[in-house]
Amino acid sequence: MTHGPSNTAFYICGALLLAICLVKLPALFRRRQDTLLRVACLLLLTAALVFFFAAPDSIAALNRFTGVPNFAAPVAYSAMAAFSGASLLLIINWRPSPPERTRRASRVCVAVYSLVVVAIVVLFRLGDAPVEQLTLFDGYYATTPYIREMIVVYLLAQGAATLSVSVLCWRWSTQVHGSLRAGLRILAPAYLLHVCYDVVKLVAVGAAWSGHDLNFLIDRVAPQFAAPSALLAVTGFSLPLLGPRAAETLGSLRRFRALAPLWRELRHVPTPGAGRTSLPWWSSPAVRLTWRQTSIYDALLVLAPYLDTAVRDRAHLAALSRGVDDRGAAIAADAAMIVAAGAQRPAAGRARTAGPPPWRPHDLVPLSRALASPVVTDLRGTAVPPQKAVRHD
Repeated sequence: MTHGPSNTAFYICGALLLAICLVKLPALFRRRQDTLLRVACLLLLTAALVFFFAAPDSIAALNRFTGVPNFAAPVAYSAMAAFSGASLLLIINWRPSPPERTRRASRVCVAVYSLVVVAIVVLFRLGDAPVEQLTLFDGYYATTPYIREMIVVYLLAQGAATLSVSVLCWRWSTQVHGSLRAGLRILAPAYLLHVCYDVVKLVAVGAAWSGHDLNFLIDRVAPQFAAPSALLAVTGFSLPLLGPRAAETLGSLRRFRALAPLWRELRHVPTPGAGRTSLPWWSSPAVRLTWRQTSIYDALLVLAPYLDTAVRDRAHLAALSRGVDDRGAAIAADAAMIVAAGAQRPAAGRARTAGPPPWRPHDLVPLSRALASPVVTDLRGTAVPPQKAVRHD
């Protein structure tokens, strides 16, 4: 069966996969018609069972509990076959394809691997495996009638599924981009390594048929393919799910930091939200970005009556004279007008009425960067210091 890592490693991996599966159960109950989600949960469950049943301690405990030597063998092999079928089923439903074609391929996949599980159980029942083998079952019983067929069926079925998944992932990766492509490019070699695992075991079994002992391939070489295959598979499936969210989070962080100069420039402007408390430390980057943008825009609304177009025109000409292109000069001029409005704004309670400022949320980052412009720096040297007002964080 599966060898290599310690019992603890098997149980930790199995528990993590089972926990992820349990987390997805509420969504599965809400979206019972979501085939992709159902298959994903099936894959997580079967992968967890593989880790639990493949641990040497579990094998020994299951054999003792049932009183049947090597009872754990068909259980572990059935779990591995189910995992292989679930992997292929997930790719079939994940990859864009006509619905009828997807349903037909899914039915064939379920039928074939259900028959594989039945064949494993029946062949074990027909065979005779009286000597318990925790780590070398494949090699020890490679020549035993019915048991040898069970081993070959399991290895061939698993190899066919993993090879198909590897090929499908690679072909699909040539048609997509971003985190999905990266994930598929990782899944392809991950499942190819699992094919190598099956091939190495088949070589050892074939050698036993010809009277040679290559059992070291089973307990020493094959595990070297299994561990990296599992790690790469988890990474490959995670990237398409986590990649877009990670990119969104990083984008929010970059925008949040880019707005810092403009927020510091306007933080002393009294706004309706001036008395708000700071956000909790656990707030997400997206929430913090929204809060900062709202604070800035509220301050700009307060300053709108004091925006002086004459200041902007002078700053625009000054920026052009410094060799700045027209777009950059316009942004620098707007930033200078905001700084001047903040410096000339009367105390709270004397504000005049005016319409909303001319900027939209996507204009805020360029304005924030433009505060470092030499034109704005020169203006600060001649501007009247703003009157102290209530601070809002």
